[in-house]
Amino acid sequence: MSEEIVFYTHPMSRGRIVRWMLEEVGAPYRTVLLDYGGTMKAPDYLAINPMGKVPALTHGGVVVTEGAAICAYLADAFPQAGLAPPPGDPARAAYYRWLFFAAGPVEAAVTDKALGVRIPPGREAMAGYGGFDRMVDVLESAAASGDYLAGGRFSAADVYVGSQIAWGVQFGSIEARPAFSRYVERITARPAYIRASQIDDALVAEPAAAKETSGGA
Repeated sequence: MSEEIVFYTHPMSRGRIVRWMLEEVGAPYRTVLLDYGGTMKAPDYLAINPMGKVPALTHGGVVVTEGAAICAYLADAFPQAGLAPPPGDPARAAYYRWLFFAAGPVEAAVTDKALGVRIPPGREAMAGYGGFDRMVDVLESAAASGDYLAGGRFSAADVYVGSQIAWGVQFGSIEARPAFSRYVERITARPAYIRASQIDDALVAEPAAAKETSGGA
């Protein structure tokens, strides 16, 4: 069984989150670039991810899709990187809480806002996020609670949640509150984030780049 990590992505996608996570892990990986409406919908890739979306990861004979799941998987697969509080550590509760808060309420609320979806008055209980403003207030409280989200130590939760906040602020879907700005500035100063951004930015600038690349610290 091959232990090779193969990363399926597009440089202008949520795959940028996983690229950052892979650079934090530091294990070698191979990147396969896919294009929207083309290779993402090809039979070979649909056999990996029937949704026809990126990111996706194969490792040791298993397939992992969905950004938050990939981040959590990599943190557990490479514990030496220290990207998840160990089982039994009370900080693991906050780690799971904010990782999946971003994958659920934050993702849904931001998407609904971008699509112009409005919850009718009195129907907030039907939406998992309850209401956009409330979601942002809770997210702000998490970002302001300390340097990092889980036990004062950087983790995969910061990769995923921090990416959601950074993009939201950059594109105006989340208000640029001071707590968000301080948090994003802190986590995006990490060498792994800088490396990952440089790799994907270069791929965006060179659309004719080779379809396979390698990475890892």
